[in-house]
Amino acid sequence: MDKQTKEQLDEIESMFVQTAHRSASDGARLTLEGLTPATLFFSDRPQRVVGHLSTADFVGMWGEGENSFAEDPPNAVLAYLEPDDDAPEDAVVVLRDPRAAEGSVSYAIEVLEGSVPSSTGPVSLFIDPLGRPLSPGSVAGVHRRHRRRRRF
Repeated sequence: MDKQTKEQLDEIESMFVQTAHRSASDGARLTLEGLTPATLFFSDRPQRVVGHLSTADFVGMWGEGENSFAEDPPNAVLAYLEPDDDAPEDAVVVLRDPRAAEGSVSYAIEVLEGSVPSSTGPVSLFIDPLGRPLSPGSVAGVHRRHRRRRRF
């Protein structure tokens, strides 16, 4: 990824989404298998910018720049389907140490909320913007507020 693209992603505070046919986890590492070839990015209002980049480029930018994901690991919501489930379940995790391979990507994870099963069916990973873990506008922050509202 070129420096200009990285700067644009930082400027619009882009959030990221990765989707795959299934996931596997040993509790310490999460692997998305049958991964779509691109990582989607989008911004919130007022810009509403949407685009995509290769997963290799996404992993390649992990440690680049100030407030990088390597320096400030992102939170993410893992939304998945268990076999025979009608509604998706989810978990909030911290992502570290990404590794991309042909058709897959894996992360070291720390589970903050929910549980990550050893395997799932279709899965989406919603990744917070650079340098904004659990902020009110982040994916995991919105998820957290929604869960709090359901409890009361």
